[in-house]
Amino acid sequence: MKVTKFFLAQEAMKDEKASPAVSSDILEFFYQGVGLNTTGSIYVPTSGMTPEISGSPTEKSLLSWAVSNLGMDMEELKRSCTVLHVVAFNSEKKRSGISLKKKNSNAVHVHWKGAAEMILAMCSSYYGSTGVIQVMGEGERMKLEEIIKNMADQSLRCIAFAYGQFQEEDLEKNDGEEAGQKLKEDGLTLLGLVGLKDPCRPGVRKAVEACKNAGVSIKMITGDNIFTARAIATECGILDPSDPNLNNGAVVEGVEFRNYIVEERMEKVDRISVMARSSPFDKLLMVQCLKQKGHVVAVTGDGTNDAPALKEADVGLSMGIQGTEVAKESSDIVILDDNFATVVTVLRWGRCVYTNIQKFIQFQLTVNIAALVINFIAAASAGEVPLTTVQLLWVNLIMDTLGALALATDRPTEELMKNPPVGRNQPLIMNAMWRNLVAQSLYQIFVLLILQFKGNVIFGVNADVKNTLIFNTFVLCQVFNEFNARKLEKKNVFEGVLKNKLFLGIIGITIVLQVVMVEFLKKFADTERLNWGQWGACIGIAIISWPIGWVVKCIPVPEKQLFDLLKRRSS
Repeated sequence: MKVTKFFLAQEAMKDEKASPAVSSDILEFFYQGVGLNTTGSIYVPTSGMTPEISGSPTEKSLLSWAVSNLGMDMEELKRSCTVLHVVAFNSEKKRSGISLKKKNSNAVHVHWKGAAEMILAMCSSYYGSTGVIQVMGEGERMKLEEIIKNMADQSLRCIAFAYGQFQEEDLEKNDGEEAGQKLKEDGLTLLGLVGLKDPCRPGVRKAVEACKNAGVSIKMITGDNIFTARAIATECGILDPSDPNLNNGAVVEGVEFRNYIVEERMEKVDRISVMARSSPFDKLLMVQCLKQKGHVVAVTGDGTNDAPALKEADVGLSMGIQGTEVAKESSDIVILDDNFATVVTVLRWGRCVYTNIQKFIQFQLTVNIAALVINFIAAASAGEVPLTTVQLLWVNLIMDTLGALALATDRPTEELMKNPPVGRNQPLIMNAMWRNLVAQSLYQIFVLLILQFKGNVIFGVNADVKNTLIFNTFVLCQVFNEFNARKLEKKNVFEGVLKNKLFLGIIGITIVLQVVMVEFLKKFADTERLNWGQWGACIGIAIISWPIGWVVKCIPVPEKQLFDLLKRRSS
């Protein structure tokens, strides 16, 4: 952020500097208004190096401008003036003020700084560049308002400075307080206007576009005036100038939003894209309205006043550099680089983790359903189970641990940002997942029951070898089904598989461990060694799960989720 425009009354200063013709008195008043009416600070190293300026972005920009462009000497300013009272910046009134005295003078100097239209309303006169005070008539006021609007249309944050000199006896006092404690708020003289440019960071517009493509609505809530807010939102891509709804409630002021009746506010909140001149309460109110309408809400903020909204939101994101400790403590995620583009990364990874959980659930349910049904039917019909306790423990070990690790390591892809967002009440197991796991479970149950009842005839083997064939086929079915589980709806399950080295490594480890289990741990696992033909048969049966998965994904599923349909029928 930096100062790019500087007006003395209606006269624009070139290069944001005061021309030599500007009165020294005006410059001194500017020094006081910028250097003392601030929460920032300037540290000047004794070695003569560049001064170090700290504070909020706005304060740092103004102090830097005053030092480098106006020639302000902060140390001299502090020596020559005594601050009497400070009115801290108020997010509702959008201004801050101080009263001070110069050494060897009894006059009290009052300075106000803040939102241009707010400060302008407090002034009845203005300084010309020569230092002569002129009465601010209606015509001059309208011209100044036009200057403010033009700066706002250029996405500049317009700050005005006002000044007044009074005698102590002229100042209104509160009981028990010193003169100057209550600052004059009218009859002031306008010093000038400053336009601050806070350009969009590289990548912000692209990030906003990515969020919109992902079905995420971006709403900008700011304390800037409505013209500045509209210009910045257009520059960032939040507002589209060609949008027919742009003038139909897309941009409102905070006071307008909070004065809506409840029904009107709930009706219009979805259409609002920009809220200007807003207070922290307005931000909190919008979050509450959006949550009441069933939306999942994420809020970014950096100030102490943002804490209620950050806490109320489903996901609070605070800024790691400019954010206050209160904001960080109230948030769920801290953005270390203070860049909105990082929100897209958060969104992408959040969707990736959610999808990976779905993959594992689908895979795990297939394993459990198949194992349960096979053992139950076999036990009920023959009085014995093909999968022993040790074998089931082995399946749980390699499928729960290694399977989870394999399916949880897929990295986010761009396709995730093209999917619609997940609703607050949307079930974790979607219709497509039910379709996939039912198809794979039925296939596994079908072939394994054939092996259970006809395996010894088909392969000409005894019961022990038959049970080993069932166990081996069951495990290999899960290995091949892990590939199917990588893509819940896409037919090409091998897309990007070579990029996930960990997945391939886990598949390899699982196969090696299964070979060891079958061929070398006979007593431990109750298995018999298999010949090459029997291994080939097991692999052939298991690999059929790939074409089955491809065919099944051609079957459309209803958009309405299964549990919603069941609820509707039951009601």
